[in-house]
Amino acid sequence: MKNIFSFLAIVAFGSLINAQVNVNNSVQSSINNSNVGIDLSSSFSTEAGAGPNVGKGVLIPSVNLVNFEFDLTLADGVTFPTFFDGMMVYNNATGTTLTAGNRSSTATPVTPGYYYFYNPSGASNSNVTGGVWRPIGGGNPKFDVTTAETETNTLVASKQVYAIKGTFTATGSSTAVNIPSPTGMTTLYGITIYKAGTNTVYDRSLYSYTIATSAGNAITGSPSMSVVYPSGTYDYVIEYLK
Repeated sequence: MKNIFSFLAIVAFGSLINAQVNVNNSVQSSINNSNVGIDLSSSFSTEAGAGPNVGKGVLIPSVNLVNFEFDLTLADGVTFPTFFDGMMVYNNATGTTLTAGNRSSTATPVTPGYYYFYNPSGASNSNVTGGVWRPIGGGNPKFDVTTAETETNTLVASKQVYAIKGTFTATGSSTAVNIPSPTGMTTLYGITIYKAGTNTVYDRSLYSYTIATSAGNAITGSPSMSVVYPSGTYDYVIEYLK
């Protein structure tokens, strides 16, 4: 199995080293008990007369997180004891991560960029299913809200905010708009309403909302939806917690 940091395999300084390594100098036993596992620090790019191409970086292996699956063959209390909590990769794919097999049980939208595996309970659960892939820096990946439930980039008190897109028709004579509750919804976070087929936002607010599974659920117009919508078809994005 190819290591996530392939360069770590190149530790051949004439003998096997079972300790921390200072890559820029000879092996130094004095760092064996330090917090740093490998020292890549240098000043190559700032040396006097250094050329524009003189500089060192770490090239992280590229993977397809949509299809990526962990190999747990060696995962135990000694090898990979955290069950990959904190592992970093460069993702080269766009899509949603799979959840079957030795994967996170959370389907996560991903785009090309750096991600780390957040699995703080991996050691106690001896598995990776409870973990989740999270982006590193540069903001969260974009997500496309469709008619299927979509995870947003928002958490409220550590709870995931979901979103789903829909359509309704206004009669032009009522402030009540019927929008069905998404499956499993417990709390409304917000609704954005657009004129169908355009980017014209009519409103984005919190409204009174009756959570039910039957038809006829209504956004009643409280507190701010007091203007009657012109007759026509509208798109909406509803955001909610479960």
